[in-house]
Amino acid sequence: MARTTPHDHPQTEDRPLYWRIATELLAELREGVIPPGERLPGERQLAAHFGVSRETVRQALEVLRRDGLVATDRRGSHANLSGHPMEDPVSLAFPVGARTADPCAVDRATVTWETPPPEHAEALGLAPHRPTLVHRYESAAPDGRTLRAAVTSFSAVALSEVEELGRYRDRADGAAAAQLRRAYDWMRKAGLSLHHRDSITQVADAASVRVTRRVHDQYARPLEITDLVVDAQQDALVYEFTVPAAS
Repeated sequence: MARTTPHDHPQTEDRPLYWRIATELLAELREGVIPPGERLPGERQLAAHFGVSRETVRQALEVLRRDGLVATDRRGSHANLSGHPMEDPVSLAFPVGARTADPCAVDRATVTWETPPPEHAEALGLAPHRPTLVHRYESAAPDGRTLRAAVTSFSAVALSEVEELGRYRDRADGAAAAQLRRAYDWMRKAGLSLHHRDSITQVADAASVRVTRRVHDQYARPLEITDLVVDAQQDALVYEFTVPAAS
């Protein structure tokens, strides 16, 4: 009899708990919640995320390793899925403008659950000292020089209506890698139209520009605000565009 995998048989009601967790984790990997090649959270974090024991997580990971869906090396475990998630041609990588042209650049991104900067809290309509999901991104040259750095705060609306973003609250420890490249696709999939307004200004006494991005939906509800600093010289400008919700 051929061996079955969580991918072959998604129905999990009559299977062990570890099999169900393997199926749920595989679904998150395929959705891009944890991008291919990116290190998975540790067993303790995964156990808290799924509400099970570390032994159950260990067994679930073993199922995925056995079928080549997760690989483990000295850096830890990471997704080993072939191909890339299907994306709409007009999809935007998050955060917009945070991709450097330097092929040798090293990117790092993390998320924390914390009180956002005061200007972010005001833009998102958050009460003072109320925590939210904060994403930090940095791209550095081989010599350590920062090329681009961004801080993003998400609104309560984004976290409640975009399931994939909401899942990050339990793993927002500021240590595990957290690339949210498909955040805008997730928002559109949730039925939200995205209106971006980017204000770009020269940073005083520096060869950099600052981009302040605000994104709201079709109901004028704020979704996120980002401050991005780019190592480049440009004139100050403001531009706007709208990305419709996924049909």
